[in-house]
Amino acid sequence: MGSSEIKNFGILGNPVGHSMSPRIYRAAFDAAGFPNYNYIPLPVHAGKLYFAVEGLKGLNFRGANVTIPHKSTIMKFLDAVDADAMIIGAVNTVVNDGGILTGYNTDVYGFLAALHEANFLIEDSNAVILGAGGAARAILWGLCKRRAESVIIGARNEQKADALAKDFLNYGHVEGFDWYSYDFHEMMKTADIVINTTPLGMYPEVDDMPPVDLSLLPEGALVYDIIYNPAETKLLRTARELGYPTLDGLSMLLLQGRESYRLYTDELPDLEVMKAALESGLHIK
Repeated sequence: MGSSEIKNFGILGNPVGHSMSPRIYRAAFDAAGFPNYNYIPLPVHAGKLYFAVEGLKGLNFRGANVTIPHKSTIMKFLDAVDADAMIIGAVNTVVNDGGILTGYNTDVYGFLAALHEANFLIEDSNAVILGAGGAARAILWGLCKRRAESVIIGARNEQKADALAKDFLNYGHVEGFDWYSYDFHEMMKTADIVINTTPLGMYPEVDDMPPVDLSLLPEGALVYDIIYNPAETKLLRTARELGYPTLDGLSMLLLQGRESYRLYTDELPDLEVMKAALESGLHIK
């Protein structure tokens, strides 16, 4: 279904020049017959976020994506926040319905949908998360929501990993460890899935990876890296060479984008169009 109506969308963050979102959404809007749907990068300094949010109302933006460093701070300026976003403590999508701004977190949807497409069943699995930052929270909630048997968080900062685990104790069996510790190494031996949520290995630092011994994993364990640039990180390449199945971050990025698009338009986009736009932007062949 096409439309000649003018609607504006954007992405709030600082910086936003590197974001693939404008490229992806513009391609999806054009393919769906929305030539007057505009998607605009909106660089916003932290101290000006309130005014930017009010600007979404004043300029009648239909919606906006939200990225670093505003995903948590923006929540206090919104009229409503979805249950998933409230638990995660972060918003990545804002929808404007007649001046009422509602925040959502589609990262958890993208994470779960990508695993579903990979035919991985989370229920009753033993999961290991690498990293204890903001990205880990959506992943952790997704695992708890789908009733993983246990979730182990490994990070260089054990206190941070433990604090994150305690935030989710009411939702499942979650523990935090120093990823150099003996206990963490033992937990790796029973993991069904390992998910990297750290930026280690992201372009341009492509020779980095979390300091974990993947050979400890049992046969068939899935190694999942939510980084999408490069699509195959050093972590995934190492896992593949050891014979483990792998999953890159492109699927999660596209599927969370699909869910944001649905929230904006009440329609589903052409995912292949979005994928082609992303890959051309990343120069993936």
